[in-house]
Amino acid sequence: MSLTGTYTRLLVRGLLAGLLAGLLAGGVAFVVGEPQVEAAVALENSVSEPHSHGESDSGGVATAEHHDDEPLVSRTGQRAGLFLATTLAGVALGAIFASVAYAIRRTVPVSAVTLSLGLAGAAWLAVVIVPYVKYPPNPPAVGNPETFGQRTWLWLAAVAIGLLAVVVAAYVATASAKRLAPVARIAATALAFLVVAVVGCVLLPSVNEVADGFPATLLWEFRLSTLATQTTLWASLGLVFAYLSDRSARPPVREAAPMSAM
Repeated sequence: MSLTGTYTRLLVRGLLAGLLAGLLAGGVAFVVGEPQVEAAVALENSVSEPHSHGESDSGGVATAEHHDDEPLVSRTGQRAGLFLATTLAGVALGAIFASVAYAIRRTVPVSAVTLSLGLAGAAWLAVVIVPYVKYPPNPPAVGNPETFGQRTWLWLAAVAIGLLAVVVAAYVATASAKRLAPVARIAATALAFLVVAVVGCVLLPSVNEVADGFPATLLWEFRLSTLATQTTLWASLGLVFAYLSDRSARPPVREAAPMSAM
């Protein structure tokens, strides 16, 4: 089969796997994450209401303006858009996943299942875990809008550090394949990842915009739900891609020819 045909087959698998993974992640986000978002929005509204209906210091006349501006997208629209967002993200990540898998398969002799699961695990570490440890996600009621751009760039920097850590770990694993025993090779690979990730995260500035009075339980549950959503996305992507690749690699089962009449 030509290289173009091989890439096309992998790309189709990646798009399908990403589509299913995005739908599953959207379901987890809706069931597990939406209650925490609702609680955070309610808390934000309860805190802002006293300031929007205050009284003046003389005569008891209300002087604060009433903020009746409705949000650009209602909560109902946001819930509906949740599945759209996770599905589109899954499809995009599936295309990238398939492209990286194609490049690796051309240089490293590895089975389709091992490649799929290993690549999904590496992406999960780089894109989810490293940024999560350095800059854990916060609910809507937390964070200064004026620092949104800065926090976005810092998060992208953490993702870049995670990707660099994975690349360095993969290089160490490949370079030490013939020189180290399996246990030592695993230890060296893990150590390489940790060194790059830890040093990179230490060099990045810290960001803490959580108010002292914010409920710790709500913050913890929101962060856990976000981690569950991202883990579902990458685990589903890797598993579905592995299943489709393994199924495609199996030879077709031929039906036994009917025995001739005696």
